[in-house]
Amino acid sequence: MCFSAPASFTAGVLLTFIGTETLKKVHKPSQIVLASMSLFFAFQQFTEGVVWLTIGKTGYAGLEAVTTYIFVIMAQVLWPILIPFSVLLIENNKIRKKILSALLAVGTVIGLYYLYRMVFYGVHAGISKWHIIYRNSTVDPLEYAAVFVYLIAAITPFFISSIKRIYIIGIIMGLSFIVSVLFYTRCLTSVWCFFAAVISFMVFYIIRDAHKKFHFDKLSAAHSK
Repeated sequence: MCFSAPASFTAGVLLTFIGTETLKKVHKPSQIVLASMSLFFAFQQFTEGVVWLTIGKTGYAGLEAVTTYIFVIMAQVLWPILIPFSVLLIENNKIRKKILSALLAVGTVIGLYYLYRMVFYGVHAGISKWHIIYRNSTVDPLEYAAVFVYLIAAITPFFISSIKRIYIIGIIMGLSFIVSVLFYTRCLTSVWCFFAAVISFMVFYIIRDAHKKFHFDKLSAAHSK
């Protein structure tokens, strides 16, 4: 949430609540990773709140650097791997699982690419017009290609999965990315993560519906005996 520290912390609290409620609806171990997405988002928002509070402040350079790296690692390394992995776990169709496995491989490659750039070129945060910008110390010649591959890994899985209504998450992520590019291009990493946090609500409804269906099918099976 790139707009202010209070906004980041407020989002973190809200997402923690949503994540906790989502986990309560889990009835299969395979759903845990997807259900935990809200908690990952919450931690990310809390982290950026700390970045807001420490950025440019004398005596807090170390804490600023640590939280900056944590935020960027989650945004650029974790998500392109975690998203296809979480969808792969809940998928039952064998053909779709193979496609999702390929997308997981793609996500792993792009995640490692961003990690490589962070390790060798560093990353630092700056403020521009009430937004946080995360930058490396050198220009990335593959920037646009990397973003394209990132989107394939992070968005496509939701359209591949056979899980009911999960494609809506992909639509939300796609639209939020477009808005971020059009209006907040230089702050894309920070702003898109704010919009992506909206996905947490949809994850809750998907897990909740699966939970209801599980108990309905279980009850129906019991009555049919």
